Amino acid sequence: MNRRSIDLKTSLGECAAKGQHDKMRNLATEIAELKSTVDLVADLEVKKVELAEMGHLMAGARESSDNEMVAMAREEIATCMQDISTLERNILVELLPKDTSDKANAILEVRAGTGGGEASLFAMELFNMYQNYANVKGWSFEVLSTSESEVGGYRDATASVSGNGVFGRLKYEMGVHRVQRVPETETQGRVHTSTVTVAILPEAEEADVNINEKDLKIDVYRSSGNGGQSVNTTDSAVRITHLPTNTVVCMQDERSQHKNKSRAMKVLKARLYDLERERLRSERDSQRSEQIGTAARSERIRTYNFPQDRLTDHRVALSRFEIENIMAGETLDEFLEDLIVHQQAKALLELEKEMDNQQQTEQQQ
Repeated sequence: MNRRSIDLKTSLGECAAKGQHDKMRNLATEIAELKSTVDLVADLEVKKVELAEMGHLMAGARESSDNEMVAMAREEIATCMQDISTLERNILVELLPKDTSDKANAILEVRAGTGGGEASLFAMELFNMYQNYANVKGWSFEVLSTSESEVGGYRDATASVSGNGVFGRLKYEMGVHRVQRVPETETQGRVHTSTVTVAILPEAEEADVNINEKDLKIDVYRSSGNGGQSVNTTDSAVRITHLPTNTVVCMQDERSQHKNKSRAMKVLKARLYDLERERLRSERDSQRSEQIGTAARSERIRTYNFPQDRLTDHRVALSRFEIENIMAGETLDEFLEDLIVHQQAKALLELEKEMDNQQQTEQQQ
């Protein structure tokens, strides 16, 4: 690993001399990631030395019948062994295949599903939950567009979320979120079930997506609204269609046509980048086994049961109470941590099986 680190630093210097900024950025990222693993390995070697020293110390204490020293050495050995086990697991986690988009910013899309007005109200609440969560994490949350329903909720809403490791955490939110509660308009106290679909797309860099202007159809039109001052009197709304994939993005929240076009292009790039990621992922069946669920937008991932004050994630059979704290974005991280730990445990199991199979093959040869 040290040799690899030296090679990367040499390549970084060469790219700097040639002014290859994109390659420099990628190399710098790989160096930083490798340093974390190298540091863990160094810590592991230190702990192994400590364990050997404690072993010698305890052996000497036993020979001299120093029971107090034996007891102290035994405690130190137990602590060292626990630390070694933790470090070994962390090193394996570092060596697991990584999603290169985990550190990217993300495009968040929330859409009301089945359930009529109640679904749109819950869509708005989920959108606000992610905004609250972004505030807790210190991320930037920019609302790109919202489409209100007749009851005041959101038919759909889109935002750009920026910060450290945004996509790597929010990607676990992709799927169908189901809510069970008594609507305010329900007079007989019956519990209604509604759904909301959440999509999380890694925000594409310029180098990630190459869009040919000839493949775009751009239409401008007058934005719609609730009347009064909120309705534009100019053709500021923008609809962009990517003809090869028939991907359509509309923006009308800004009064400036230029701003709406810029926002629409940001979302379009993210969608096209996501399509390409999905195409590549479908070609790597082995990688699917390392994911939680299918990460499909049609997969029901979570149920919010308000009468029981309970939230259940169906992918890991995890339930927590105090929904209001979760909806405020305060304890959502606990869910995401559990999902990440579950994914890592599953991926480690796959890695161990692969290593065992490889060892058996080598022994047979």
